[in-house]
Amino acid sequence: MTQPKQLNSQASSNFKAIFIMGVLFFILGFITWLNGTLIQFLKLACQLDNDIQAFFVTFAFYIGYFFLAIPSSYLLKKTGYKKGLALGLLVIAGGSAIFIPASNARSFPLFLTGLFVQSMGMSILQTAINPYISIIGPIESAAQRISIMGICNKVAGMISPIILGAVVLNNATALENKINAATDAILKTGLLNELASRIVTPYIVLTLSLIVLAILIRFSPLPEIDTDKEEKLALGKQKTKSSIFQFPHLLLGVICLFLYVGVEVMAGDAIGTYGKAQGLPLDITKYFTAFTLAAMLLGYIAGIITIPRIISQQTGLKISAILGIVFSVGTYVTTGYTAISFIALLGLANALMWPAIFPLAIKGLGRFTKTGSALLIMGIVGGGIIPLVYSYFKDKLHIANNLSFFMCVLPCYAYILFYSMKGYMAGKVPDEPVPGFLGQESGLEGKAAQEGALQV
Repeated sequence: MTQPKQLNSQASSNFKAIFIMGVLFFILGFITWLNGTLIQFLKLACQLDNDIQAFFVTFAFYIGYFFLAIPSSYLLKKTGYKKGLALGLLVIAGGSAIFIPASNARSFPLFLTGLFVQSMGMSILQTAINPYISIIGPIESAAQRISIMGICNKVAGMISPIILGAVVLNNATALENKINAATDAILKTGLLNELASRIVTPYIVLTLSLIVLAILIRFSPLPEIDTDKEEKLALGKQKTKSSIFQFPHLLLGVICLFLYVGVEVMAGDAIGTYGKAQGLPLDITKYFTAFTLAAMLLGYIAGIITIPRIISQQTGLKISAILGIVFSVGTYVTTGYTAISFIALLGLANALMWPAIFPLAIKGLGRFTKTGSALLIMGIVGGGIIPLVYSYFKDKLHIANNLSFFMCVLPCYAYILFYSMKGYMAGKVPDEPVPGFLGQESGLEGKAAQEGALQV
């Protein structure tokens, strides 16, 4: 009688943990995909001169991953996963709170500071949350758990720009025309202050929600996990390697992930700016990010159904890269809502890339797995750099909007296609098996591959 009770208790504990992780993935997706709306909001509220300045929103948000990925792994060793999750939420709450004085002062640098602090917390949270959801239950069902988390994340990403856009950019086109037409400095300042104040209430609610969630996580029955024990089991696997830089497939994978996150942010956050450059009204463009996220959700569901039952993850990555190239060309040769539709469809092309690139890049690292994971997480900074390149081409070099976008995304998808065909095998024995969807294989390396199988 004791064993069934223990199994029921373990199943109940795992269910609670998975539910809590689902909430956290929802929060991460919600905050991450606010940036598309923030770019348009801050450009107007802070009277930025060009899109280069506006795209420092994504730069400030993603640069934290570059600096904090490796320190976050060391921090989690000291705090444990549960305390680390709570700490990450509190740091994000601190960054969100900075938006309140930033709004009162209409200070763009202060807004960027808040975004950078948010990204620090996101880095801690992301470093903790992926291995946790992978290891909290049976390895055989890890892909199912990650798939559920992915749906939570993408649904949140669809909702967040709609909510923020409706609140802070309500009647945005009319307000924008008023601001641009105002000749009296006092009247114009009043209009801008009124616009900037709209963001205060949403970020007060967000800050308080994050603090409450951090407290609940800290005192929740969330079980701890021990990844160090798993790492010790693999110490003898890579005796012939002395450095992480002896794995060319990993280094090529870091570049691949850098470029992938760049095009993902271009499709999700730059789509509104692209629409504005096409002459579309702000009242419409503020919702464009949600279209991209809806396409990503469809792609993610398609991957769950087809991989690995019908196609391998490597084949899925290849198909995704080809779709990215096709949709990029479609964006370049069309205009208006048709071009916007092709950009949104890039979300479909991007959906399966992280789940494929990460395990392909991390395969066979053995005792270097954690360091390799940190390097890949650092690659997320691509989401802050490639949109800046796009805006530089468009605003400083005065290259046509559609050509600037095309020049940024097409080479990225071409490289991802190369990695899906050749790069993932660099330095490997040709007949070495390729991991399944989301690193779905037995043993420590399967678990390690799943640690980063979902980008949030």
